[in-house]
Amino acid sequence: MVIEVGTELPPLTVTFRRDDLVRYAGASGDFNPIHWSDRMAGALGLPGVIAHGMLTMASAVRVVTDWIPDPADLIEYGVRFTKPVVVPDDDKGVNVTFSAKVDKVAEGRAEIDITAVAGEEKVLGRARAVVRVQ
Repeated sequence: MVIEVGTELPPLTVTFRRDDLVRYAGASGDFNPIHWSDRMAGALGLPGVIAHGMLTMASAVRVVTDWIPDPADLIEYGVRFTKPVVVPDDDKGVNVTFSAKVDKVAEGRAEIDITAVAGEEKVLGRARAVVRVQ
């Protein structure tokens, strides 16, 4: 696979529902009530129950790992959380769409910028993955 500056990766849309948050809480051990209780989320000034940041972060990098031939070629990854992903208490949940574009290729590495949008809001800032290229 040839990786070039400007290459756009296929987008990925992930749906988060409340039951996903419960499962993630069990797997991660993060049982903070802002991830399951509207009352507690509201008491802290949040617009509702929010997805775990690490769940959002892990889902975002899938747009890269699904695209590269070997996910082990991901050598660096980081994000800034800018907006919470609010997960409604219904059967539909919330869709988060992840897209990515190659920003730089040099010295056997490619830097890929990732965008995450829930509704009309960008929920991650400065999300960047670095992959090894051959």
